[in-house]
Amino acid sequence: MNLLTPDPEPTSQAAVPFAGPSALDELIDNAQRSLRRKPEDAPLWARLGAAYTERARITGDPSYYGQAQGALDRSLQIDPVDNGEALIGLGQLANARHDFAAARDYGEQARPLRPYTGEVYGVLVDAYAQLGQPDASTAALESMLDVEPGLAAFTRASYDLELRGRVDDARAALERALSSALSPEDVAFCRYYLGELAWNSGDVEEAATQYAAGLDARADDVALLQGMAKVAYAQGRTDDALVGYQEITNRVPLPGYLLEYGELLQAVGRTEEAQAQYDVLAVQQRLYAADGSTDDQVAALIAADHGEPAEALRLAEAEWGRRQSIFSADSMAWALYVNGRYAEAITFADRAAELGWRNASYFYHRGMILASLGRRDESLAVLNEAMSINPYFNPLQAPIARATIAALGSGS
Repeated sequence: MNLLTPDPEPTSQAAVPFAGPSALDELIDNAQRSLRRKPEDAPLWARLGAAYTERARITGDPSYYGQAQGALDRSLQIDPVDNGEALIGLGQLANARHDFAAARDYGEQARPLRPYTGEVYGVLVDAYAQLGQPDASTAALESMLDVEPGLAAFTRASYDLELRGRVDDARAALERALSSALSPEDVAFCRYYLGELAWNSGDVEEAATQYAAGLDARADDVALLQGMAKVAYAQGRTDDALVGYQEITNRVPLPGYLLEYGELLQAVGRTEEAQAQYDVLAVQQRLYAADGSTDDQVAALIAADHGEPAEALRLAEAEWGRRQSIFSADSMAWALYVNGRYAEAITFADRAAELGWRNASYFYHRGMILASLGRRDESLAVLNEAMSINPYFNPLQAPIARATIAALGSGS
């Protein structure tokens, strides 16, 4: 749900629910001390592994994935028979690494061991959604809502509904999640995604209100600061947006944040500084890959948008081979488009649209493909819809969409 990344991360927070950095550090320190006294405590090793996975998410440091793997493997070694907690933790780790097939398998192994535990269904909801099996994801979500109808289930329900184009219902689910939020971290999390839902619908003022309310609960939340930077860009306060992104990427150099910062710099003509961010992004992608995290879907879009069409198609095809989702379909469509293979591209763009997700980037991709096929009226309708959904969806691509609309409208 980020400014430039059309494949949102799975909302996988279950084993260490929405812990802030200080609370997470305390949890890890306590677990490490306890394990020195009780090194054969399998459930505690599993909790430590889940905490390391969460630390990787919060800090943007993929080296914690290896520590998570080690702790979870140790837990399973101690108790290989009835260790649902370790299997759930391994599923969450696999989802974080974008190994969604492995996450599904771990979740299905854990399901008969912990059938009344919400976390096992959270793993399955996230994995099946990203694998392109929306009905299986929704079925797992219904089980999660049955056994543990709390914050983690409601936020996943919102995502499921948003992917199906049911924006009002998605907002209602998030508001229900907010009503069950107890800690500042929970409130900040819900407010961020309420802000994202507003942003993705082009309602900048409502997005700003939600992000600000989240920061009232947790002033150091990086995701909320990223939201405010997007708002500043949309409101024409470009210098504020750039300062915000600089702070965010210095603190948490997540690939998505680096990409957003680089593209905003490029949009305002600061090309050398933009390239510096892209260089850091490339390093971060290598670090994630070295620690077992593969995201060829987003990497394909980056390559497509930054002058590497052959590499874009190679990456998109690799991702499509692993999962046939609306997310990988969009990557395939765009990679084929930048390689001039428009007739093939539109079949994948149609596949990306099949759930009804109102994602401005996806509409933009589809509209540009239709324009290249000479389907003028359809292209105008789709590109206008992209700009109607969110005219600020991308600082580089939104101007291209506007220029294409003008050219098609004039008949040129």
